[in-house]
Amino acid sequence: MYCIGLDIGSSSIKGGILNCESGAISDVRRAAFPEPVAGRPGSFEVCPQAVLAATTDVLGQLLECNPAVSEVRVCSQMGGILLVDSSGQSVTPYLSWRDQRSLAAADSGTDRSFLESLERQLPPEQFAELGRELKPGSALTLLAWLRQHGQLPRAQPLTIGDYVISQLCRAPARMHRTHALGLLNLTTGEWHQQVLESCGLGDLFWPALAETQEIVGEWDSGHGVLPFFPAIGDQQAALKGIDLTPEELSLNISTGSQVSRITADFEPGRYQTRSWFGGQYLNTVTHIPAGRSLTVLFQLLTEIAGEINEADAWQRINAAVGRSTASELSCDLSFFAAATGNEGSIRGISVENLTVGNLFLAAFTFMADSYRQFSRQLDPAESWSKLAVSGGLVQRFGVLRSLLQERFGCALREIAEQEETLSGLLRLAQEAAVGE
Repeated sequence: MYCIGLDIGSSSIKGGILNCESGAISDVRRAAFPEPVAGRPGSFEVCPQAVLAATTDVLGQLLECNPAVSEVRVCSQMGGILLVDSSGQSVTPYLSWRDQRSLAAADSGTDRSFLESLERQLPPEQFAELGRELKPGSALTLLAWLRQHGQLPRAQPLTIGDYVISQLCRAPARMHRTHALGLLNLTTGEWHQQVLESCGLGDLFWPALAETQEIVGEWDSGHGVLPFFPAIGDQQAALKGIDLTPEELSLNISTGSQVSRITADFEPGRYQTRSWFGGQYLNTVTHIPAGRSLTVLFQLLTEIAGEINEADAWQRINAAVGRSTASELSCDLSFFAAATGNEGSIRGISVENLTVGNLFLAAFTFMADSYRQFSRQLDPAESWSKLAVSGGLVQRFGVLRSLLQERFGCALREIAEQEETLSGLLRLAQEAAVGE
């Protein structure tokens, strides 16, 4: 059996042909995720119809590669929001998880941000029941901001993935629990009505929740009718793709990075908790600085160099790091709003230590130290037996791998798979085939 796997990501919309019998992923096609439209300072708004058009184009290319596909599996970026009317048509742009408007002051009389004020409004027990899902681009944050500014229509909130499926299949949107906007009561598995009412969101109408192997719509592709399964969260898809087990601690290190663990029971703590498959939970710390912040350093160092070969420049940086030793130089990579703060810095500079190698070694050291710190938050008992390390940066930079091994002192399972999200969708399709 062949199916289409589709990842509606924040930098690209990617799809591939999934072979459920051999486990192969082939014919990967990509389209750039649409650029944001001009808006207010800090906003990151995208035209949802442009996302739909780009996704349709990728699907068309995949059908040309293999017209015999029998279903479509989808994952999509976490966070962000758009609203649709009763006919399923968008009445707002897609407000991306990268939106930063909530970091501005709540009002002219305080230095406190809107996000900080919103968090103070939530009782601690309710915040825990939500899984502590409150970031600048979280659905609750964006919806509450729209309400505060008189811009919230009475409509249905959706993720961008659910919107695309609903439009393609011309069906009411249904949302998977791994993708449910951080607005579920994780103790009941349903929408948290108390929070919605207290935040002024009680008059919105919410999509029905869907199960993993439930068909949520059918798309007439022109080659036949293809069933769509619900969009799952891209984090869960990636961790499903690396076959993460409850005995492992996951370090997913790419553009951003995360530390995660699967648990059988709901165990709230100083981290986010999300739904996992089979009624389990995923405890996670997200938005840990990684590749995106390293790129800031790279762009600074190459700004006046003119046209450069990026691959060659990164190789030279890697070699320079390999020649470096510990110095007093430190580099906090919190250049964006992150789990580590939002004020990055380079400290301890001297004439002798300010080199490219020392700078990037300090950056990698900051990353490794951050993972160690947040792993202890997830599980102070450190009950994992192995690290499952995924993402391109660990394969790319051996020094980062060495720093992780030094700090954790346990076996490391390094995953070279570069298509983790598509692999996760493939595993779900295979599990369904076995269960038939």
